[in-house]
Amino acid sequence: MDQFMQIFALIETSISAAVIVIWLLQKIFQIDMPLIVRLLLVVIFGNLFFWPMGSWLELPIAAYIRGVTGDLSIVSILLLWSSVLIPSKSSPMLFKVAVVTVALLFYPLALGFGMFDPYALGFGSLAFLIAVLVFAAICGLAAWSKGLFIIALAIIAWTFHWHESANLWDYLLDPFLAIWALGSVLFSLHLKRRERARSGYLFRAG
Repeated sequence: MDQFMQIFALIETSISAAVIVIWLLQKIFQIDMPLIVRLLLVVIFGNLFFWPMGSWLELPIAAYIRGVTGDLSIVSILLLWSSVLIPSKSSPMLFKVAVVTVALLFYPLALGFGMFDPYALGFGSLAFLIAVLVFAAICGLAAWSKGLFIIALAIIAWTFHWHESANLWDYLLDPFLAIWALGSVLFSLHLKRRERARSGYLFRAG
């Protein structure tokens, strides 16, 4: 069983790395690849990351990547894959602010800065599970069905112990998701400030 979990983890890492490469290619060359091209490149790059490189590298590249990053949360994986392979409207600001807020509270407390350890809630706390379900429902009511679907899949993956961790937090949140959300929030604030400054310059008297 552990061997299969390791293989699944390497497959996830390989696909995630391939998706990031495709995203970088589209950004660097300012192109929007057709879906069939993106899927084909996922297969090509995913195989390059998954299989050992002969005598050059003892382990697959994905194993080295996973050794540095660990397992991404299911939420991060699905957001990454869907944003590149099945583009839709961007994640709402409310979701990003919620992720940043939770991360700023969660990580210091989980690292021992305080008497309360929120990480323990991930080991089967009914109240925590209900809170996650309520948040997923709010995503659905806010017309972000993608978020509802992603969180639901994260809970299902946790239920079936898809990753090595048995803690629900590890399926919902990781540092990379928190950094992405924080960067997105700060970038949006910067754009709004620049737009206000530009509007003030255009409409000032004289």
